[in-house]
Amino acid sequence: MKVTDRISGDRPVFSVEFFPPKDEAGEVELWRAIRRLEPLDPAFVSVTYGAGGSSRDRTIRTTARIATDTTLVPMAHLTAVSHSVAELRQVVGAYAAAGISNVLAVRGDPPGDPLGEWVPHPEGLTYADELVRLVRRLGDFCVGVAAFPYGHPRSPDLDTDLARLVAKIRAGADFAISQLFLEPEGFLRLRDRLAAAGCDVPLLPGIMPLTTIRTLRRGPELSGAPLPSALVARMERYADDPAAFRAEGMDVTAEMCARLLAEGVRGLHFYTLNRSLATVELVQRLGLGARRAVPALSGC
Repeated sequence: MKVTDRISGDRPVFSVEFFPPKDEAGEVELWRAIRRLEPLDPAFVSVTYGAGGSSRDRTIRTTARIATDTTLVPMAHLTAVSHSVAELRQVVGAYAAAGISNVLAVRGDPPGDPLGEWVPHPEGLTYADELVRLVRRLGDFCVGVAAFPYGHPRSPDLDTDLARLVAKIRAGADFAISQLFLEPEGFLRLRDRLAAAGCDVPLLPGIMPLTTIRTLRRGPELSGAPLPSALVARMERYADDPAAFRAEGMDVTAEMCARLLAEGVRGLHFYTLNRSLATVELVQRLGLGARRAVPALSGC
């Protein structure tokens, strides 16, 4: 099943993002999270692709296992970093052979430093719209792309960034998922500007549950989103109390999600960091997902 089929209904949905495990312990943790989320019936689950393709093989294996061993709809990531066109064709072929029909096509971050200079492979691609076209030529895939509510960190301005997003959609992208943000206004403005540009594909907000002080500080740095001063003031009083910080952060996240849903957003895409508890709490709190029993599990 394709992602667009799962997010096209009248009822709001949610989806989740994982990254490939680095070792056996990580594998156990990942599959514990997957099994805990599975009863809630997310619209789809995505598996990231490390910088420079560093986790390519694990991404393929993990996504293929989700396709064969669960009831979930998987989506694999694909980046152009450090890959020739021939290598990209091989990866897409591996996805197709594994029965994966959904691909998130992103240019990707430089290896080592996500904010460093991006250098294209001499036999590769330069922009994500080129990657979208390549995937489209290679099979009947449902293709997603990345969006940036406050502009990509390397974009000179918001108009240029919007033009890049529109180019990806006109190249054949079926939907877009935003980078994380900590207040809803930027996302809602992007949605309106995208509609004004004549693009009516689904735009899903990327949400990272605010459970730790590191999330508050590091997330905006990587995504290019601002750190709202009102939010900082609200959260600083709990900086030395992890449990209280998590409780308040979950309230903040739930309030933002509720606002987005009230504004007509079709679904919420949760960045899980391979943990499920916070996402499960939010999904149940917001009334999303299937009404099934979820196994008890401690953690984040």
